[in-house]
Amino acid sequence: MTPVYVVGIGLDGEAGLTDAVRQLVGQATLLVGSDRHLSYFPNHPASRLVLGDLSQAIREIRNQLVADEPNSCIVVLVSGDPLFFGLGRLLLEELPREQLTFHPHLSSVQLAFHRVKVPWQDAQVISAHGRSLEQLTVALQQGVEKIAVLTDGTNTPSAIARLFLALDLASSYEFWVCENLGGADEMVQQVAVDMLLHERFAPLNVVLLLRQSEPAQALLDVDSLPLLGLPDQTFASFSDRPGLMTKREVRILILGELALHPRQIIWDIGAGTGSVSIEIARLCSTSQVYAIEKTAIGSALIEQNCQRLHVKNVVSIHGTAPEILNHLPAPNRIFIGGSGGNLTAILDNCEARLTSGGIVVLALATLEHLNTALGWLKLHRWDYHLLQVQLSRSVPVGQLTRFTPLNPVTILTVTRSH
Repeated sequence: MTPVYVVGIGLDGEAGLTDAVRQLVGQATLLVGSDRHLSYFPNHPASRLVLGDLSQAIREIRNQLVADEPNSCIVVLVSGDPLFFGLGRLLLEELPREQLTFHPHLSSVQLAFHRVKVPWQDAQVISAHGRSLEQLTVALQQGVEKIAVLTDGTNTPSAIARLFLALDLASSYEFWVCENLGGADEMVQQVAVDMLLHERFAPLNVVLLLRQSEPAQALLDVDSLPLLGLPDQTFASFSDRPGLMTKREVRILILGELALHPRQIIWDIGAGTGSVSIEIARLCSTSQVYAIEKTAIGSALIEQNCQRLHVKNVVSIHGTAPEILNHLPAPNRIFIGGSGGNLTAILDNCEARLTSGGIVVLALATLEHLNTALGWLKLHRWDYHLLQVQLSRSVPVGQLTRFTPLNPVTILTVTRSH
């Protein structure tokens, strides 16, 4: 049977092929490819089949295989690496595997990372070509360090920028737009995300998103920030766990449940990046907030965020609860955002130290911790109420809009009346 050679080709056309592959293409009796790919061989004597209707093209190739004409040779021209988000996968599904031979070219993603001089063995590659941006949404929420996006006419660089801004992430990214890679008019440039919203790029482009270790806005304009509900991207976050933060919408509910007053002592146990502590401190400048965090990097982030936001009334405490709590003044309000597996012992300490009329608020993400807290409260006969929070944020999908959910949280509020 006549073999089918699948040849990857770049924007440099025939010149980018090796001598062996160029010779193979020269022997073709049927050339299959897009108008652009076929235009690289204007004087080739072979019959031509333009890839438009893929089903029709597959039928024609099958007919050629069945005919098995002497000296016939079918060459399918594709972009880059045919088995990297390319036509090769479809050909393997539709044609006899033993009749297919692949000759890959450099992929656009490979070229893009080499142009920006970044190793890419650990990158996540996402094809948004004819697909939604849902996979990209998940990768950004997880804070994937290196992301390459294959775009199309709908999921353009500007659409990716709109999605990124709508997600209000704690992570910040460099955006690189790589156009016409391998061609004479190749252009690779880093573009600020807000500028991406308005610029147009060549149809053939790849977008690289490289996570930054520090927030993009090194110098915050603190006076422009809202009094309540700071955007998540305001805070420096964990480099290895960028999504580990009490989200803005949940913080607002927690602040309401705490029922804050001036001149109070507040404990924030499991403070993480200090987002809740800083919100409290900005609202109540006469109160003293103790942000307790068991990790050294967390305590450093709390101090860094306090400096960036010009907050003076938060004390970052590096230590493990409940042991470290014995060294702090008795609190009027307590927020428990993390317990490190010591929830029962922490609640015992809260019962012993909380002032009369004090309030404890817990944000619980798992059923097991909720069950532990409720068991303790019933045993100690404390009054409480629950608020189950299931929120979604709107994100753009091309010219449309959909909702992407935040992780559900149960807010448990306890009031001490004696």
